[in-house]
Amino acid sequence: MLEALELQNVSLTLKKDSRPLLDNFSFTLDRGDAAALIGEEGDGKSTLLRFIFDERAVDGYCESSGVVVRRGKIAYLPQMLDADTLDMPVCEFFADCESYRVSAALSRFGLPSGFAFSTRAMSTLSGGERIKAQLARIITGDPDVLLLDEPTNDLDADTLVWLENFILESSRSRTYAILFVTHDETLVENTANVIVHMEQLIRKSRCRVTVARCTYSEYISRREHDFEHHTQIAQKQRDDFDKKMERWRKIYERVDHEQRTISRADPSGGRLLKKKMHSVISTGKRFEREREEFLDFPEREDAIITRFPESAAVPAGKRVIELSLPELTVAGHKKSVLARGVSLTVTGGEHVCITGKNGAGKSTLLALIWERLRDRRDVNAAYMPQDYSTVLDFSITPTEHLARNYKKDEITRARTYLGAMLFTHEEMTSPIGALSGGQRAKLLFLDMVLRGSNVLVLDEPTRNFSPLSTPVVTRALYDFRGCIIAVSHDRRFIESCDRVLLLDLHGLHEV
Repeated sequence: MLEALELQNVSLTLKKDSRPLLDNFSFTLDRGDAAALIGEEGDGKSTLLRFIFDERAVDGYCESSGVVVRRGKIAYLPQMLDADTLDMPVCEFFADCESYRVSAALSRFGLPSGFAFSTRAMSTLSGGERIKAQLARIITGDPDVLLLDEPTNDLDADTLVWLENFILESSRSRTYAILFVTHDETLVENTANVIVHMEQLIRKSRCRVTVARCTYSEYISRREHDFEHHTQIAQKQRDDFDKKMERWRKIYERVDHEQRTISRADPSGGRLLKKKMHSVISTGKRFEREREEFLDFPEREDAIITRFPESAAVPAGKRVIELSLPELTVAGHKKSVLARGVSLTVTGGEHVCITGKNGAGKSTLLALIWERLRDRRDVNAAYMPQDYSTVLDFSITPTEHLARNYKKDEITRARTYLGAMLFTHEEMTSPIGALSGGQRAKLLFLDMVLRGSNVLVLDEPTRNFSPLSTPVVTRALYDFRGCIIAVSHDRRFIESCDRVLLLDLHGLHEV
């Protein structure tokens, strides 16, 4: 039997604002399905995965109803490991697994068999090692369904390709049914054969879920075509109605005029006009009833809308940064050399992307670049680190954050931008710490736009945006006339940059 998981009439509603995430949703996941769960930030994707794995996991913040029918064993890879697990030695992480199963799983994922006996803390592993360790552990239990929440976070390019092949192989062999959330548009495009799209409509007062058994590119193409087609039909119905009503009004006004001007000496003509007016009024009522049958204009949750001002630019010949480091070391550990002979020169409006394996020192180098740029008066630099808590106060609201940096008349403009970035009033006035990673990324992005920053130092800028919003962000950055120095594993973003540099032990090299 291929069927592995079924949702029957599932509804999820947030307790804090009674916002519906799902309403009477039913869905079947089969072995061989590689289903990508997509949607904008805060639409409930992670909540749905938690609910499927364990209904009680969302009780603290969600009202729920409906049934999850599990026709096999379910394994869940969370978006983040908890603090206790991160502190745990690798050997303890695998302690409750049968050794021969662990050895086979590690071999499948390209890790040495001795990896499971390591005394290193889980927190010291690279992003790729950590994902592989988690996957190896969960498949030792012979699951039928894999729920993967953001497995691409912190993965280098090689591990992304490995994960892509793992999902494709699992789908072809029908080994597992996979439901995954990711912000990597390329991964969704290359692996998914089912799309589950969660949306929040009418200022997040109504939810909708669309299931399409096709590839992502087919879904997006079909969605755009259907939206335009339905919009055209709805508009034509209204245009035709307006023309018909205009003709009707002329007839009504003519008959009404004739009634008011007819002589009392012509009672027969008066009766005919009264009868004619009755017919005209009946026709008008029939037209109004027809209008009730018109197609509604289609609704959809659009991707974020924003762009940088034209004034955010750097003269072509200006030298933005010139860096020469004999050694790049881990902060606070001078003996931990990450790279030697690191040399970097960036000028004018160049867009430079730095890539490399996990642990190569990319974020360390970017933080060092930011230190040299942040106090410069000749450029207006902004920084988006991977850890947003270093630049955002999680205890204040997005509105309060913006109020600290902008004049009163600019706050109104900032609120308008927040609305364009799909923030509700509730989200604008909630602590930043309560927002999703994607919403925090939107706030930082908006900050850079409003500041008119002309030099952007970005560490994985697209990692928290949805597959629908990522192209919008990438396009805005591509059109940006200033200078970008970024670290990224996003293949689409990398392709959009002018220069790509690989960081390894021997420094930076043009790719």
